Amino acid sequence: MEYTGKKVLLTGAGGFIGSHLAEQLVTCGASVRAFIHYNSRGDEGNLRYVASEIRREIDVVYGDLTDPDAVKKAVRGTTHVFHLGALIAIPYSYVHPFSFVQANVIGTSNILNACLEVGIDRLVTTSTSEVYGTAVTTPMDETHRLHPQSPYAASKASADHLVQSYCHSFKLPAVIVRPFNTFGPRQSTRAVIPTIIVQALRTGEIEIGSTSPTRDFNYVKDIARGFALAGTVPDIEGEVFNLGTGVEHNILDVIEMVATILDIELVVAERTDRVRPDASEVHRLLADSEKATTHLGWSPRYTFREGLEEAIEWYETWEHNIAHVHAL
Repeated sequence: MEYTGKKVLLTGAGGFIGSHLAEQLVTCGASVRAFIHYNSRGDEGNLRYVASEIRREIDVVYGDLTDPDAVKKAVRGTTHVFHLGALIAIPYSYVHPFSFVQANVIGTSNILNACLEVGIDRLVTTSTSEVYGTAVTTPMDETHRLHPQSPYAASKASADHLVQSYCHSFKLPAVIVRPFNTFGPRQSTRAVIPTIIVQALRTGEIEIGSTSPTRDFNYVKDIARGFALAGTVPDIEGEVFNLGTGVEHNILDVIEMVATILDIELVVAERTDRVRPDASEVHRLLADSEKATTHLGWSPRYTFREGLEEAIEWYETWEHNIAHVHAL
């Protein structure tokens, strides 16, 4: 992946995957402009965890994806746009679904219009395996039916359709990356794997929602590399690429692996108040990523255990730092 001389806009750069992608792009030689949702604290999100020598190479601009003028200003002067900015919390989407329409659909529309007007070499947008809903056939390739089962998933599916419509209607050079469940350092502790890790480190007692759903878990550095590849490979405009390992684990598998790595016993209790509405629960997700392997040259480099070991190491340090701050 060669980005030397490329000027890149990255929305959602302060997020989990976004901060890792920012690192990846700088390492590949890109000049990175990070678009972060404005807040009065000047909080850069997960960019605060990026190594200082890389952070110095990132230009942070603040704005709101629902503001077309702010988006256009951010896109202007760039050659590549990676659009990762979104609302992603599935439970919150049941409470305020219209917020997800605004951020994920209107926000994506503003990105599309700005890229079309300004003119860019490549736009890479972010989908999610949640757009497929519970697997009908496995493994799930890009032709699997779209069956969003939450307002979040519906907003992302809508954004995907918008992107493809701009490719067909206006020849916008856009590519859709569809990562399956991603984990690793810096992920919100509301997500399932950080929830398990942090509870294991603190008490050894795991309170969790349903333990039976299976997911195709991917280490974040693999996913960031997939995004970077999607920005450079020629002749893939209008395509959708799954990123997944092709291996599934249920939540109990995750808990058992964390217990093994930490060499401790964990007590598990399912919390019914964390279970999704019945018709909204996605029971199984398992990726077929052959298309990404063939066209992007992408395949995972981390095993599930290797990714968990790096994640646990990061959260151990994070827990230590939190405890130190509270002690001051």
